[in-house]
Amino acid sequence: MIVHLIHLKNVSIFDQLLLEERLLRDDTRNFCILNEGSSPAIVMGISGKPEELIHFPTAQNLNFPIIQRFSGGGTVVVDEDTLFVTFLCNKKEFEFPAYPEKIMKWTEGFYQKAFPIHEFALRENDFVIGDFKCGGNAQYIKKERWLQHTSFLWNFCPQKMGSLLIPRKTPEYREGRSHGDFLCTLNKKLPSKEAFFEHIKKELSMQFEIVDLEYADMQNTSESRIQTKILELH
Repeated sequence: MIVHLIHLKNVSIFDQLLLEERLLRDDTRNFCILNEGSSPAIVMGISGKPEELIHFPTAQNLNFPIIQRFSGGGTVVVDEDTLFVTFLCNKKEFEFPAYPEKIMKWTEGFYQKAFPIHEFALRENDFVIGDFKCGGNAQYIKKERWLQHTSFLWNFCPQKMGSLLIPRKTPEYREGRSHGDFLCTLNKKLPSKEAFFEHIKKELSMQFEIVDLEYADMQNTSESRIQTKILELH
């Protein structure tokens, strides 16, 4: 199976999401998209309600854009220390049925093979190390294709995390913990961001035939309606 690899650097999460949505709707190839160095932003799922998820005074002081992505999932604060990995694939080329849980289990297995991290696992809808969350997930599944993007915490700023409210519905394993007590970072487990991506690329090459693509070569037009947008809050 061929997987096209796009490694973005210093591309904003907004532009990454626009690219992913175009490729999901208008392309037929399999992709793995990596990104590092995004400017700060708050990113919500398609059905998220800002008043329930965002602490407006903190968000306004930080002056971050608030983005509503095309996929489901929760709300995250991202910045230069967030590492992104997205799989965008054709259903028929995988042996498992394209249900949310099956896709999550497949990506869990991929990362467990890729990372030399003890206790890395899928727990509810999160990637964790032991009892602490290190990565959040969101999905989009359509007739012939599925997409899963993951935001991994290389490090995080408590002040920026303060722009998020604790949502009404949280994973059971969180047990009411604050952001600071619930999250962990990969910089304590891997020597560098470069090592993080090299582990992923090595495992990709073990499982697939890889074709490298450049961001500059990708088309910036779409025949489909794009749902990813920046919200104007008043």
